[in-house]
Amino acid sequence: MKILVTNDDGIRAKGIRVLAGLMKRYGEVTVVAPSEAQSGMSMAIPLGMHQRLHASPVEVRGGIRWQHLDSTPDACVKFALDETFRGDRPDLVIAGINHGANSATAACYSATLGAAAEGAVNGIPAIGVSLNAWTEDPDFSGVEAFLPGILERLLPHCGQADRFTGLYYNINFPDLPPEEIKGVAVCNMGRVHWSDEFVLNPDGTYHLEGDITDDAGNTPDADHRKVAQGWISIVPHNIDSTDYREMENLKTLFSR
Repeated sequence: MKILVTNDDGIRAKGIRVLAGLMKRYGEVTVVAPSEAQSGMSMAIPLGMHQRLHASPVEVRGGIRWQHLDSTPDACVKFALDETFRGDRPDLVIAGINHGANSATAACYSATLGAAAEGAVNGIPAIGVSLNAWTEDPDFSGVEAFLPGILERLLPHCGQADRFTGLYYNINFPDLPPEEIKGVAVCNMGRVHWSDEFVLNPDGTYHLEGDITDDAGNTPDADHRKVAQGWISIVPHNIDSTDYREMENLKTLFSR
């Protein structure tokens, strides 16, 4: 199996090193990641000749091919498919391990999941992996303990190619040691929103932070709630964001 690994925390992040090492047991690993952190970029890409991108040479270290691009995670996946693999596309795209959760509505902004979605756009099985810890040096032991077991079930499932009409998976781990993790829960994407997001700095600039408000209508299976309870959440996402029930309502409305 040919595996493309990327992330949104940048090529030097601890999470991508841990993930690349874990993936070696499943096949040939190639890392193409942003040169610097690109969090919150979703599926953003640079367009036009005025945005010149620099790609590093491919280096082989520890049996893994490493390359970085001074652009977004989505662009890294596109570049890998067009250039790094060139005619020999990967069998799997996996992004992470993100430093910080990508559960609930945060999935809409996540560049980790944007990279996975780019894999899905190209019909390649794709997974985003995140840990609910926001430090530079988090404890990934829970991911190392449980992710192989998850992949041993999920990868054969991914092998059924007819499933991949825009499908990708979002896996979030609680920030807990392995012995305190309750197990794996299949979830829906939870709903939250942020308020008072722009914080004024002493120099007159702003940064985004904000307070998170949980939606009262969330189900018990909402991913962020399960992660908070000590579960690993898995949510199947799809690049087709059509609301099919509302589509039928609109057909009725506009047929009058």
